[in-house]
Amino acid sequence: MMKKSIFLLFVVLCCTGIVAQGQQLKSPNGRFELAFGLTKEGTPTYGLKFKNKVVIKTSNLGLELKLKPDEELHLKGQTDGEIQLKNKSSLYSNFEISDSKTSTFDETWQPVWGETKNVKNHYNELAVTLNQKQTERQIVIRFRLFDDGLGFRYEFPRQKNLNYFTIKEERSQFAMTGDHTAYWIPGDYDTQEYNYTTSKLSEIRSLMGSAYEGGNVSQTSFSPTGVQTSLMLKTNDGVYINLHEASCLNYSTMHLNLDDKNFVFESWLTPDSHGDKGKMQAPATSPWRTIIVSDDAREILASKMTYNLNEPNKIQNTSWIRPTKYVGVWWEMISGKRSWSYTNEFPSVQLGITDFSKAKPNGTHGATTANVKKYIDFAAKHGFDGVLVEGWNIGWEDWFGNDKDYVFDFVTPYPDFDLKGLNEYAHSKGVKLIMHHETSGSIRNYERHIDTAYRLMNQFGYDAVKSGYVGNILPLGDHHYSQWTNNHFQYAVEKAASYQIMVNQHEAVRPTGLARTWPNLIGNESARGTEYHAFGGIKPNHVTILPFTRLIGGPMDYTPGIFEMNLTNGAHVNSTLANQLALYVTMYSPLQMAADFPENYDRFPDAFQFIKDVGLDWDDSKYLEAEPGQYITVARKEKNTEKWFLGSVNGNVSRASKIKFDFLDEGKTYLATIYGDAADANYKTKPQAYTIKTIRVTKKDTIVQHCAEGGGYAISIIPINK
Repeated sequence: MMKKSIFLLFVVLCCTGIVAQGQQLKSPNGRFELAFGLTKEGTPTYGLKFKNKVVIKTSNLGLELKLKPDEELHLKGQTDGEIQLKNKSSLYSNFEISDSKTSTFDETWQPVWGETKNVKNHYNELAVTLNQKQTERQIVIRFRLFDDGLGFRYEFPRQKNLNYFTIKEERSQFAMTGDHTAYWIPGDYDTQEYNYTTSKLSEIRSLMGSAYEGGNVSQTSFSPTGVQTSLMLKTNDGVYINLHEASCLNYSTMHLNLDDKNFVFESWLTPDSHGDKGKMQAPATSPWRTIIVSDDAREILASKMTYNLNEPNKIQNTSWIRPTKYVGVWWEMISGKRSWSYTNEFPSVQLGITDFSKAKPNGTHGATTANVKKYIDFAAKHGFDGVLVEGWNIGWEDWFGNDKDYVFDFVTPYPDFDLKGLNEYAHSKGVKLIMHHETSGSIRNYERHIDTAYRLMNQFGYDAVKSGYVGNILPLGDHHYSQWTNNHFQYAVEKAASYQIMVNQHEAVRPTGLARTWPNLIGNESARGTEYHAFGGIKPNHVTILPFTRLIGGPMDYTPGIFEMNLTNGAHVNSTLANQLALYVTMYSPLQMAADFPENYDRFPDAFQFIKDVGLDWDDSKYLEAEPGQYITVARKEKNTEKWFLGSVNGNVSRASKIKFDFLDEGKTYLATIYGDAADANYKTKPQAYTIKTIRVTKKDTIVQHCAEGGGYAISIIPINK
């Protein structure tokens, strides 16, 4: 329901440089206050207070446009011409307020899947229309102030003098109030697969060299102080600030570049192959820029503001979208036990020319009919929904690092993979196979084949696909997070929806809440996942930061559940077994993999029971403990049941976790099975030291549980029927 009922006040702002009229807006609960104004140069600005305390100082807004070559040539070198050039390129100055409108909105909506059954969407809005007299151009800056933070975006109405235009840079600023602690990864146009660094803002420049870990197959840094969103910050007086974006559609991904003398972040968009930051056609909008703030870290994790800034679900019939628990051959390849490729005979492969029927198998191929049947049997025995198979299709022999355009056709299996027979076998066992499409970054090739590939999936009953974008984006010179590539990721999701296929995108852009609109996007990677335990290393406290950063925009296919920490290739998983169990609750996703080998689960059947039992979809979630980089404890109530599951992950220092069961129903008794670190558990030397105990609990009970370094605990909480 929309109504003009919120507080709007015209005042003279006291902040330096603000003149004429300013406007203020308060959040529904009154905890936040937004101040908007124009400088004497006509530059739009905003500031944000939380509980009467400034959290974002006066910050500039606007965009810089790229001029056409003939405009540059005609006007450059002339005094008046230089002024005209500046005016034509500027969407950040010489503005006047021509209109402002306020409204309020309050609804409750139900996600197709999620952490809670209901999501509250309540905000007060201010939309300011700005005119440039000299250029006769107009933009709208729209602010939405929620009880958990602020979202704002730029809107470009249809108009004569701003029709087709190219963004040179967006100039949105986020001026910090001091030298905050930041949990950050380096700015990069092609990957987010980094360990997090925790430092003061003033230390980012000196630490960038060590934070920017080499070895990723496609990475492009841009600044010694550039970082990626979602960025988590903490002030010296205990206020938590999260900077991100929502609803990134037909636009490039935003990074943040830090002025480390003044502690001011400015938006930095990912360029295309020509260096342009965005090709726009009015009417159009930018993504929302988001600022989530609280003095309680648990409220950052519980915020649904990012989803609320996206459009409602566009898929009418969602009955085919189902949370999924799966196993697969993937970890065999990642850990070095098996290979994706079928043969070692060919120095190169050309689809349609290379004859695999006479090639000698290499003996290490993972996606064989016999091996996949073993996983199907395991899934059926233990109640898993699906089996992911990678390396089933021809082309893996020389796909990597060669920048090939036509590398896969996504429909032709290797000779040792019975596509039809395996699907029939899986379906007879009540299990579905999950398709894998590795594009090798060749977006044009994937779009060339995508309808044929999705039709094949429909034919054989595949209802989900894991797509990959490893390597440089082709055509060369473009990036994973550019406008053009982002548009492809969205195209693939929408195309899949038309075939009733769920999508799990790896190496794609980090999510910005678009799964609200397209809930068939059931997972993304877009961060340093479990695979890096095998070949790059992950810090023990990594999983205590990801929910504050990467998961703000949507769930992650983190692929947990590793029980054997010493891997075939000599690597070590920096986690205890109890920590691996807890991840199924703390790393929220409707798509969860039990990633280890079946034989390793058979070694620890009592611990494996938690993975079998834990839910995927939730009616309610309660964040009980949270501190970025240190610990997260969350309890979730399984959808349409009375069962609760709790997970707690710990960082670099062992601790005692004390929790209350006051989230349970009054008058009920529950059986709590606690899977915890043993007293001598150590993620380096004794990661498999765990204990299991069962106790009765009610909402009045409290427990204290030991958490080792890199450890944690998991609890299943089942009501006792009397």
